[in-house]
Formats: sequence, structure tokens, C-alpha cells
Amino acid sequence: MAVMKLKFLGTGAGVPSKSRNVSAVVLDLLQQSNSIWLFDCGEGTQHQILHTKIKPRKINKVFITHLHGDHIFGLPGFLSSRSFQGGNDPLTIYGPPGIKQYVETSLSISASHLSYTLNIIEYEEGLIYEDSLFTIYCQQLEHGIPSYGFRIEEKDTKGPLLVDKLKAAGIRPGPIYRSIKEQEVIQLEDGTTIHQKDYVGPDQKGKVICILGDTRAPHKNVSFVKHADALVHEGTFGHELKETAYEYYHSTTTQVAALAKEAHVHQLFLTHISSRYGNDDIPVLLQEARSIFAHTHIVEDFDEITLK
Repeated sequence: MAVMKLKFLGTGAGVPSKSRNVSAVVLDLLQQSNSIWLFDCGEGTQHQILHTKIKPRKINKVFITHLHGDHIFGLPGFLSSRSFQGGNDPLTIYGPPGIKQYVETSLSISASHLSYTLNIIEYEEGLIYEDSLFTIYCQQLEHGIPSYGFRIEEKDTKGPLLVDKLKAAGIRPGPIYRSIKEQEVIQLEDGTTIHQKDYVGPDQKGKVICILGDTRAPHKNVSFVKHADALVHEGTFGHELKETAYEYYHSTTTQVAALAKEAHVHQLFLTHISSRYGNDDIPVLLQEARSIFAHTHIVEDFDEITLK
């Protein structure tokens, strides 16, 4: 199965710091569909991209969790620059109501002309996208303005061909192998009947990635993130500031760790870290989360996670 990669371009909260830019994360699907999906596009995202090998022309979908500035202020600049960086293929933006007005007004007032077709889809809860490889659902979260989380489900793929078993049965490599992979029953020239189930391994289960926007009360989202292979979630504040987190509609590291544990996710990646925390504070935040859910990581700008 092809690998997917999560690349974190911005891991800070509302105010950027010297070490953390504001929100943006990339889902690299180059091996699956020769494309890249961008989730949120805070101010300076296109500058962050310059420090990576990401080609803006490969980004053909942008998913916006909500309309707070630290998640969308980089969008007009990115859209404009993509035109000058060889981006001629269509691009689709998925966002909550208001994203269309924001983007079109920004481009119109700045007299920005794009070299590609721009589609803008304002979504509601439920299924928002499906193709032959992926299904994407969204769910509204608890935040000061409408904020959403995304559940990206990779569809199961056919298991591997059991080549050694085929050779042992006297079936040599050739076009027949492709036929066995594609057809449930085939008949060889000598009249032998071959059943696909005998020579193809079990289906390979697709990955599930959940990327959530800003939210408080993360425990309400257990069913939405259940059994995710990777959960990307804000952890703006440490446990000692749980009242502050509630007041500002955000989550603490321990609250999210409890969500990950209850939902039986495989790995938790905490982002959207408040600028009040310096590098020396991160081990403390990480330890308090790992005391609840061991497979917790606090990501930094330019971290890359491979999901095989």
C-alpha cells in the first residue's frame, strides 16, 4: 500500500511565535493520486512552503476548518502565488459558509487574476467528498464560531497477489497474474479453474486520518475520531489552564489525550500550541499528555509523519 505523509507547516495558535507559525498542515498523497491536500492556510503558509519540497501546483484541494484569521489569512496570497508557480490545474476550496465571500472579495479587491479554475464549496456536516480512493466527512465542533473537523477515510484495497503460491501451482508470471488480481474466477487454457480468493491475500484496510479545527469539549467527538490511525488535534493550553481553555473555546493537552484514549486512536499529534509556551515547556506538556495516552506527539513546524 502506498504511504501517506502528514507535513506540518504551522503548529502555533492565534499568535505566531519565532518557532511556530500559525495553522497549516499538508496531507501528501503523491503516491496515491499525484496530489497534495492542504488543511488550513494561516498567514505566512506560502513562506513555510518555501522551506519544503512541496510544489504549490500539486496542491489541488484546500480544506478550511473555520474562518478565524490564523487559519485563513494566508489563503489569498497562496492562491495568487500558485499562478506564478506553474499551477494551472484546477483547485477546489472546501470551507464553512463565508469562505466563498472571503476568497472572492480578497482576490477582487487586490485585482488578483488566477491562471487556473478555482472552485469553492461551502460544506455542511456529513459527507463532503468522495472519489475512488477516499471518503471525507466533516463534523461541527464547539468553538466561538462554526468550526469543523475532518475524517479522511482511505478505502480498502485489494490484497497482494500470492506469487509464491501461484508459482508452486505451476502458474508462471505473465498477463494471467493481472487477470487473477482483477477477476474472481478465471479458466486457464488447460481448463483449470482458478479462484481469486485462493491466490490473493486479504484486503488491506485503508488508513483513517482525523484533522480537527479549534474546539473545546473534545470528549464530545469520540465517535467521530474513533479508531483513527492519526488524530491531529489542537492542544492550545496545558492542563493548568483548563479554565482559560474553556473560556476561549480551546482544548488542553490532557483533555485531548483523554479523547485519544477513549476513542482508541493509534497516534495523537498535538498542534496549535499557545505562544506562551517556549521550547523548555514542551517536555512538560508532552509528559502530562502521555501520562494519559502514551502515543502522543507534540509536533513542530516542518515535522513530517509517514503513515504506511
